[in-house]
Amino acid sequence: MTDALSEPAVEEHEHKLRANVLGLFDSAIMGIAGSAPGYSIAATTTALFGAVLYGGPAALLYCGFFMFGIVFAFSYLSKDDSHAGAAYSWVRRALHPVLGYLSGWALVVSALIFMVIATFPAGSSVLSLFSNSAASNKSLITIFGAVFFLLMVGAVAAGVTVTVTVQIIMSCIEVFLLLLFAALAIFHAHHVTQFSWHWFSPSIFHAHGSSGFVAGALLAAFYYWGWDVTANLNEETKQPPTTSGLGGILGTIVVFLLFEVFTVATNMVLTAGQLQNSNNAADILAVLGQAVWHGTGGKLIVIAVLLSTVATLETTLIQVTRTLFTMGRDHTLPKALGNVHSERKTPIVATVTVTIISLALFVGSQYVGSVANILTDGFNAIGLQICIYYGLAGLSVVILYRRQLFLSVGNFIFMGLWPLAGAVFMGFIFYQVIPGLNATTLFVGLGAMALGLIPMFYYWAKGNPYFKMPSKLDRHAQMIEIEEMQQNL
Repeated sequence: MTDALSEPAVEEHEHKLRANVLGLFDSAIMGIAGSAPGYSIAATTTALFGAVLYGGPAALLYCGFFMFGIVFAFSYLSKDDSHAGAAYSWVRRALHPVLGYLSGWALVVSALIFMVIATFPAGSSVLSLFSNSAASNKSLITIFGAVFFLLMVGAVAAGVTVTVTVQIIMSCIEVFLLLLFAALAIFHAHHVTQFSWHWFSPSIFHAHGSSGFVAGALLAAFYYWGWDVTANLNEETKQPPTTSGLGGILGTIVVFLLFEVFTVATNMVLTAGQLQNSNNAADILAVLGQAVWHGTGGKLIVIAVLLSTVATLETTLIQVTRTLFTMGRDHTLPKALGNVHSERKTPIVATVTVTIISLALFVGSQYVGSVANILTDGFNAIGLQICIYYGLAGLSVVILYRRQLFLSVGNFIFMGLWPLAGAVFMGFIFYQVIPGLNATTLFVGLGAMALGLIPMFYYWAKGNPYFKMPSKLDRHAQMIEIEEMQQNL
């Protein structure tokens, strides 16, 4: 069922996104690329070790369990409302238009922040191929990162078919290289620290207290973030009620396994000093590569990081531009954002807008502090915003499908209990982590959310239909329609 709000807006608009382009394999690849295993491991391992030491595998395991509740929530929500705005549309229907708007805004601001912090590992990784000192030079990192970002903007603007083709090539090479180095690390002859099952135990957090677990879980949430790009591609996917959700599930399974393997590998191969060294904050995988394959061969893993960074910049651009497109289409932001290119069928105005803002933020960020501080503060700020819109989506599926929850055990678990547990976990992490965050993280994470209140109240005051409460019928998932669609597939 499509929200009645969107239909008139789409009909009166001359342009639409290109429909029926992406299949299940394409969607799964986009889910992997969105979570960016190479980038996430390279950029976040040092921060995760700083938060929980050798408890990284446990943080990723338990956060991963609850994250799958959100993955299932997105899958079922897509069945009922295949909307490019995803949570922006779903949360409005299930809970309240204000919460729906803030869910969309949370994705927008988290993506813009990510544009800044994603370019640092890209620039650092390229420079590390030539000079270790250059890899720590913030000005050079800024220049090379900006070049990579602009290349990705070009690929996204060229159209979704070009983007997916590039993603398939890059992601396959990335996963191959990651598997190669994972094997080299696990079977390395000289392990600094012996493997321990204790790394997966909840008791490993006792030394850090509850604050250590919460900090680790917040970073773990950032690791997984991005798989939901499959939902933002709903309107461009073949058989969207089933394809995008299943693609997100498959992609998350792959990245979960890669995250666990590499976190164990870094615990075994690298010293605590290497894992805590701020100079390694943006390229810890380059250090791992040299540890298990010294010389030119070890630099191959840098290619995986570069490909992953390029891939996740593309998918993040897709997420934010599609969200802005739907908000412009609904006139909850300037309606020009709802325009698409006449031939490429991409949201061209939204893409240009995001490009300008991201480059300005990226260049300005070099005056804020060290690369390590920018990365850590950025990860935590995004973590807060992830908790907001993932948590609201988890609650939404329970509300929309409440009439179907007790029809079967599967419905109760995958529509109700697991998504609800994921939503409660996100809320718990958000609440618990706030007192321990520094002023910069709070300003960026929550201040950026507060900015969204300005356009929200402006368009609400103008009487925009989006802010009218949906009808009682519209606040229920129409399972009859879903079942009929699945029978016809």
